[in-house]
Amino acid sequence: MPDPIDDIFGADGVLARHLPGYERRASQIDLARAVWRTLLAGDEEGQVGEAAMLVAEAETGIGKTLAYLAPAALCGQKVVISTGTLNLQEQLLDKDIPFVRRHIRPDLKAICVKGRQNYACLRRCQQLVAAPQLSLLAGGPELEALREWLGRTETGDRAELAWLADGSPLWEQVASQATKCLGGDCPQQAECFVTRLRQRAASAQVLIVNHHLFFSDLAIRRFGHAEVLPRYQSVIFDEAHHLENVATGYFGANFSHYQLLDLVKDVEALAQERLEKGARKATVQIARALATQAAEFAGLFPVARGRQSLPEVIAGIPDWEGEVNRLEQAIAGLARQLDQPGLTAEPWEGLRRRSQELKESLAATAGGFDSRYVYWAERRDKTVSLAAAPIEIAPALKQYLYRQAASIVLTSATLTAGGNFDYLFSRLGLPREAQTLRLPTPFDYPRRTRLYIPAAGFPEPSDPAYPPAAQEQALALLTASRGRALVLFTSMAAMRQMRDFLAPRLAHPLLMQGDAPKARLLDIFSRDTASVLLAVASFWEGVNVPGESLSCLIIDKLPFEVPSDPVIMARLNRIREEGGNPFADFQVPRAILTLRQGLGRLMRSPRDQGLLAILDIRLFSKGYGQTFRRSLPPSPVIRDLDGVRRFFQEYVK
Repeated sequence: MPDPIDDIFGADGVLARHLPGYERRASQIDLARAVWRTLLAGDEEGQVGEAAMLVAEAETGIGKTLAYLAPAALCGQKVVISTGTLNLQEQLLDKDIPFVRRHIRPDLKAICVKGRQNYACLRRCQQLVAAPQLSLLAGGPELEALREWLGRTETGDRAELAWLADGSPLWEQVASQATKCLGGDCPQQAECFVTRLRQRAASAQVLIVNHHLFFSDLAIRRFGHAEVLPRYQSVIFDEAHHLENVATGYFGANFSHYQLLDLVKDVEALAQERLEKGARKATVQIARALATQAAEFAGLFPVARGRQSLPEVIAGIPDWEGEVNRLEQAIAGLARQLDQPGLTAEPWEGLRRRSQELKESLAATAGGFDSRYVYWAERRDKTVSLAAAPIEIAPALKQYLYRQAASIVLTSATLTAGGNFDYLFSRLGLPREAQTLRLPTPFDYPRRTRLYIPAAGFPEPSDPAYPPAAQEQALALLTASRGRALVLFTSMAAMRQMRDFLAPRLAHPLLMQGDAPKARLLDIFSRDTASVLLAVASFWEGVNVPGESLSCLIIDKLPFEVPSDPVIMARLNRIREEGGNPFADFQVPRAILTLRQGLGRLMRSPRDQGLLAILDIRLFSKGYGQTFRRSLPPSPVIRDLDGVRRFFQEYVK
């Protein structure tokens, strides 16, 4: 197949002719050509069982989405593009794919596939609209809006409902759920939004998904069937630095008290609707007995919210095996009742299947422990859950992904730590022969940015003097930058303490994560060029605020994870058992990747400029600081506040 890269990305190519403001970048061409060759290599005879693989770090500003989307559109294969954030999905769907259709491949069939809970169940919607009195949660305006939407929507995607709040009880009543699907017995099967989605996905060449859906589907394929995704040939993972964390959640097992109560509720509702008095009474009685047993089981666990090692929890429960056995028997008793003659229709079959799956999940999470897995219990507001996850995800990826796809591309702005791919290859079990590519940002960091790190003598984060010192430093930096800053924290407590300190002292509008939805906060922040936004967690990546509003990026300290999470602890212990250094081999690389993501929020366009600040002296006072520094952008370092003030006075007006 002829190489189309020059025709698209060359000096007189499609992008130069049709993309406003396009600048030819050798790094974008290198990435596009590498993706093209990887896709074609995977299509060659003899590649079955060994995917052609490309691992490409493409820093901000290269234009990586078009660099992989154009080859995917032209290669003639069915390609899945899996992303880590909603922002990137929206960019692909709203900007890049329409451009490719207009100028590169007019007949391209591309579709975004989400988990089925994002789509309305037509049967449940129509039931609610026809009998609103059966719901105490569907108020008049919402119900009327739902009715109007059903009359015009073609997809049933809840993303179309701008008026629907996150966590809406209304959506919980009408969302499509595998556990409540009637399958072939549903009178709305032909018009079903999920059925139609699968039909469109089967004929599409490019499927856009998120990592969670991809690995959910991949995990299900182990058992011979897929939930949503049709068979594909190649996969492109963007934001691939998330793969280990996301994949881990889908190759283990989960069991929750809430799932049992939800099953009991559905059994009772169907029994009231479908069964005669005698059978109804017996079925409801057995279901309620299970609910009682589930409540007793949940009561065994500590009341403190959060995750705890399951072996440690079990040590404080005198008859753990007996408690698990009593709950298993209660689940089995309900399953036997649902297997009675007369309960053979599809709804009952779905409930029986759920009972069996819950029994299996309980056995997998609470039974004999497998040394390859880590086990924990978690208490949330309304439920207790048990989970088991593989300590190492690499074996599952090798068996179920690398040997099944023809080609695999992993890309992100942050895949290396300390200047190499060693950490990524180790954690994901990537083959040594996988091609690697490092493409630095084209942005002019040396001239348009500075990196501020406090001078020697500044307290380290473990020092009690650190919080007040960091607060004073932040105030001085924000005064010099005249607001216009995003301040990122490693903890909610530190963020709130900084807010309390700055509020009476800062002469600029102060915003904080949690004051409003993320999208609303970012909208205010981007429009008010003097504001300061304090944030944690999700704001470390996926935030794109080009221009003057973000002229200063402050990070409070190096983002080391607290090793109290059972999965993290198990991985640290495994590295130690194998003779490695958990801190150097695991904690430092993970912190570097997170830090690089956070720092990447500053420069979003070639015209951006500003200050990067890390208020952590360990970058110079500790030996591992050198590894961190090798991973930082090539910004000239400033270590005094006078230098910061001069930079803003002379360069960032």
